Amino acid sequence: MDSASLQEKSPVLCLASASPRRRDLLASIGVEVSVRPSEVDETPYPGEQATAYVTRLAIAKAEAAMPHTALPTLGSDTAVVVDGAILGKPADADEAASMLGRLSGRTHQVMTAVAVTGPCGVLYRCVSTDVTMRRLTGQEISRYWQTGEPADKAGGYAIQGLAAVFVEEIKGSYSAVVGLPLYETAQLLHQQGVPIWMGHYNSHT
Repeated sequence: MDSASLQEKSPVLCLASASPRRRDLLASIGVEVSVRPSEVDETPYPGEQATAYVTRLAIAKAEAAMPHTALPTLGSDTAVVVDGAILGKPADADEAASMLGRLSGRTHQVMTAVAVTGPCGVLYRCVSTDVTMRRLTGQEISRYWQTGEPADKAGGYAIQGLAAVFVEEIKGSYSAVVGLPLYETAQLLHQQGVPIWMGHYNSHT
């Protein structure tokens, strides 16, 4: 392998998240990352709005990884919001059933914030996407829980997974619902000098 190929595969960004979905999304736009998950308290402040909540966590995660790398760092957080309530990851089958029951037949919001550190300091954006679910039966919700997919997902579902059949319509960024708004993320990376599309073009042309 030549030096150019080695350079292409060198990380250009530190991802402060253990989410394989966020890593895959960054890989899809040609961004090689090193992964360093950040442990931050994700408890919402009393009365904290969802936009402020996910933005605060995205920034905190990015800043927590900063001392451990010379690379720019990216932190992100996603919350499912219905009736103003933030839905986190379900603790058990009953909580998952309660969450999906609230989302059934309705439109909810998925808030995803992304923060990137670098020469310009800490830059961040927050994106809201409307997601409409069809009506779900109790049997469907129970069977979905048994697949194991909802357990570590905000709101108890994964739009890119088996729950895709539940989603009637989305208005906004699909990638943000998966875990990272790629349009806004690419803008922030550009501002911080982080290249995208690495290995997908000829730098000599």
